[in-house]
Amino acid sequence: MTINEIQDELIEDFAFYTDWMEKYEYIIQLGKELPLIDEQYKQDQYLIKGCQSKVWLYPHLREGKVYFTADSDAVITKGLVSLMVKVLSGHSPAAIVASDLYFIDQIGLKEHLSPTRANGLLSMVKQMKLYAMALQAKV
Repeated sequence: MTINEIQDELIEDFAFYTDWMEKYEYIIQLGKELPLIDEQYKQDQYLIKGCQSKVWLYPHLREGKVYFTADSDAVITKGLVSLMVKVLSGHSPAAIVASDLYFIDQIGLKEHLSPTRANGLLSMVKQMKLYAMALQAKV
């Protein structure tokens, strides 16, 4: 699936929930389903700057595609990083760098997250794109 196809699928999934408490529960559930990050990557060098919670993000390149593993010490934040991993993991560095992450606005995350969580989400996006840029040279 392309990045846009995954985003469209997420928009459909979120449309199923009518109220934001249900959407938060779904985000938390996604976080619980996030594969565990290897403990060796829970180091300061993999912490995302700009997040109030601790969020670790590790990229690796395999067969020309970037795969992310992540974790957080906060349940909502772990769900948010899980969303980002779901959308961007498994794609070429160029596709990640060029991606327009429209699903964030379309599912209403920007207006329903606290300012600190919204800022953290933007920091996740920025860091994932920076990792992809750095890995582009290795493809």
